Amino acid sequence: MPDPRVIKLAKVLVHYSLETKPGQQMELRTSPLADELALAVYAEAVKTGAHVVISNSLPGAEENFYKYAAEEQLDYVSPLYKLTVETFDAILYIEAEHNTRALSGIDPSRLARSRKARAPISKILLDRSAHHELRWCYTVYPTPAMAQEAGMSLADYQDFVYHAGLLNEADPVAAWQNELKRQHELMAWLAGKDQVKLKGAHIDLTLSIKDRHFVESAGKFNFPDGEIFTGPVENSVNGWVRFRHPAIYDGQEVTDIELWFADGKIVKEKASKGQELLTALLNTDAGARYLGEWGIGTNYHIQRFTKNMLFDEKIGGTIHLAVGASYPETGGKNDSALHWDMLCDMAESAIVVDGEVFYRNGKPVI
Repeated sequence: MPDPRVIKLAKVLVHYSLETKPGQQMELRTSPLADELALAVYAEAVKTGAHVVISNSLPGAEENFYKYAAEEQLDYVSPLYKLTVETFDAILYIEAEHNTRALSGIDPSRLARSRKARAPISKILLDRSAHHELRWCYTVYPTPAMAQEAGMSLADYQDFVYHAGLLNEADPVAAWQNELKRQHELMAWLAGKDQVKLKGAHIDLTLSIKDRHFVESAGKFNFPDGEIFTGPVENSVNGWVRFRHPAIYDGQEVTDIELWFADGKIVKEKASKGQELLTALLNTDAGARYLGEWGIGTNYHIQRFTKNMLFDEKIGGTIHLAVGASYPETGGKNDSALHWDMLCDMAESAIVVDGEVFYRNGKPVI
């Protein structure tokens, strides 16, 4: 019998996250490793009257592509994916890794080149999403490889994933709506503010959020979820930050990252491992050395680092900074083919906004 939590997750994704309606076109991007969840989602979406197209990726295909593709193949963009992003009503991405380090031996420049080629499609997706023309959601199905990466048994990792998604609650949707209410309280307090100071043992940054908007994240675009985020004023970031947790990019790990900012731009970067990759990614394009996002984790059901940013950036008591592209709905203007999140623990830190303490030692104080 299927795990009842998987059935519950499928219902939440179809009816709450994507709000699937009769006649809508929906793409389900998945892997054979996630068949249990994919089939449950497919059945639930078909029941709504949606037209569902399944795109199934083969385990190992991505590794083979980056290993053997010629340069013109790295620059190729699938017209089918372009058509989907331009015309469909909903896209659900289910991550189910067979090997979380499959791309660890790939030349970073090849990854960057392919991502740059797809950047115009990513921009269309974000723009359509910002204008409420396209709903998309990114979720995971637990696999042994993902459990191993997180340092857990498969059973423990499954429990972790479903607990993080509030799927142990009698009514997960009501639980996420309560989370949304709290996020709106934080956003209302931050609305109209300007100067932000982030100060602690591992961070000493200032930035501006003037005329920028915070966006709530309560299970609509990511699942699990739990954050509020905005796009800092592009030239406003000054100072230094150290990320004690490793940053993962396409299976490649960069550890002990330190960044120095001057007038918004990263003017110096350092890492104890992965320095070449860090510098290569920051040189992707002109926008890659500027922040596109500042987010605050609000999911206190997640309390351990798993090397998967879908979970890690939501950890209650952390913030994350993303170099590269902004989300248009925040008012952010930074344009880049890169969007790379990095996690900072705020356990012994404070956030002061326009002279008032907003956050101290891992929790909002308003």
